This record gives sequence, structure tokens and C-alpha cells, in this order.
Amino acid sequence: MRIDILSAVPELLASPLYRSILKRAQAKGLAEIVVHNIRDYTLDKHKKIDDYAFGFSSGMVMQIEPIDRLITHLKEQRDYDEVIYTSPDGEMFDQKMANSMSLLSNVIILCGHYKGIDHRIREHLITKEVSVGDFVLTGGELAACIMTDAIVRLIPGAMSDEQSALSDCFQDNLLAPPVYSRPAEYKGWRVPDILLSGNEAKIKEWEYEQAIERTKTLRPDLLKK
Repeated sequence: MRIDILSAVPELLASPLYRSILKRAQAKGLAEIVVHNIRDYTLDKHKKIDDYAFGFSSGMVMQIEPIDRLITHLKEQRDYDEVIYTSPDGEMFDQKMANSMSLLSNVIILCGHYKGIDHRIREHLITKEVSVGDFVLTGGELAACIMTDAIVRLIPGAMSDEQSALSDCFQDNLLAPPVYSRPAEYKGWRVPDILLSGNEAKIKEWEYEQAIERTKTLRPDLLKK
């Protein structure tokens, strides 16, 4: 899988995209994550990629030309399944969407910045708009990192224990059950006896019951989906 991330401030993406599971997935050849600086595609000698909005709106807007030039350049090299724009008014990103996107081959993620992007980009170049929550970030870079991490970790072979991803929160619209490690007792706080029993069937039953109970208590909205 290849993910091309288009950013006005690519330095923000340097650390999270090349550590831990994402680093290992790329080293194994399972994923290719390429960050592009939108400023490299502007014709402005000062590398400017924003300008004032028409009308009376406040704030600066990312211009259409450098973004169009970059997306066109990428599309000349390969076909893309989706060209995504990270936007607070996009479709909410969730585990179901991450699962679906992990099956794609090539994806572009455009990170918004300033007041936003020229709306013609959204009308003519973007195929999907995605939000990571009902709040506003300075730019779409953090959203792109969240999406990339959630997607790439699902690619078979990205994690040393592939079953781990399948038992994560939200995979069945349930929160994950509690997990414990050694020591079995610490300061009088004991791990539930069932987890020490060695009875796999009983343990799985307990985990499912805990997942249901935690979801009812913490995220009852998930049970309505």
C-alpha cells in the first residue's frame, strides 16, 4: 500500500510516520508512506501557497494551482483509489473506515491548513473528505497521521501478532476488555482469577462479557450501530 501525504508543513509529519509499527511496515515493504511539500509545486518565487479569500471571509486560503500541480504529478505516475481531504466537516473516521481503507492500494491525503483550501479543489480533485472529530486543528497533518497509523497497522504482517489488531476496540462495535500483565498481584491489587485459570473458553467468555459491560457503561452509542 502507498500513502502520499500532501502538506504545507511536512516537518510536522517526520516523527510519527517513521517510528514503531509504521516504521516496521515500511521496512518490510508492506507500506510506502511519502510526504510531499506543497510549496515545491508553487510557481511563486517566495514559495507562497496561500492568499486572501474572495468576499469578506477572514483568514488565508490554500491556493488551487500548487495543489492541482502536485496531485496531477502523482496521478501521472500511478492510479489512486482515493484522494482524501482532512476536513472537520468530512465523514467521521472510525474503525470501519480504517478497515476498508487498509484494503486499498494507493491513497492521497491532502492536509488542510490556514482557513482551508480553495473550494474548487474539493469540487474537482477530492474523492473523499474525512474528519477525525468535531474539533478544529491548526492543520490536517495530525489527522493524516492518525488515519495512516490506524490504516497501516491493519495490513497483514505490519504487526508481529496479527490477531492483536482484530481484537482492538471498535472492531465489533465493542470496546476492548481489560488487559493485565505480571505480576499477578501488586499492592494487594489482583488480576482476575479467571485470567490465571488457563481455561481458554472461559477466558474468552469473560472477555466478551467485559467488553459488553464496558461498552454499555462507557460508549453505549456503539451498541446502537
